[in-house]
Amino acid sequence: MAAPGTAEAAAAALVQYVVLRGDLARPPQSWPLGAVVAQGCHAVLAAAHAHRQHPDTRAYLELGGTMRTVVLEVPDEAALKALAETLQQHSIDHEVWTEYPQNVTTCLALRPYPKEQVYQYLKKFKLLK
Repeated sequence: MAAPGTAEAAAAALVQYVVLRGDLARPPQSWPLGAVVAQGCHAVLAAAHAHRQHPDTRAYLELGGTMRTVVLEVPDEAALKALAETLQQHSIDHEVWTEYPQNVTTCLALRPYPKEQVYQYLKKFKLLK
């Protein structure tokens, strides 16, 4: 365990949030589980790539197997877009993933952040089930 106040402790406190639309896996959409998981993967990679020079992203990626990722669920596309707008208004770095050619907005991922910086915008959402 990293000693408090060290760079290692700061990196260990980072978390990457992924927010998926829960309705995609349920009727009438009924996307296969693998397709939903792939959407989250795309968003995470897009966020990591877009913010690869940010010190928190670099520190998070250095954690390797000890990275912390939280996968949350929004009920539908409208809720996902509303969250994206809120994050944008508060200058929270994130990437929204839209699946093409269907043009379906499926999820978003934040770059890695200290939990206390972003939790207030995400606390109303439950873990993806």
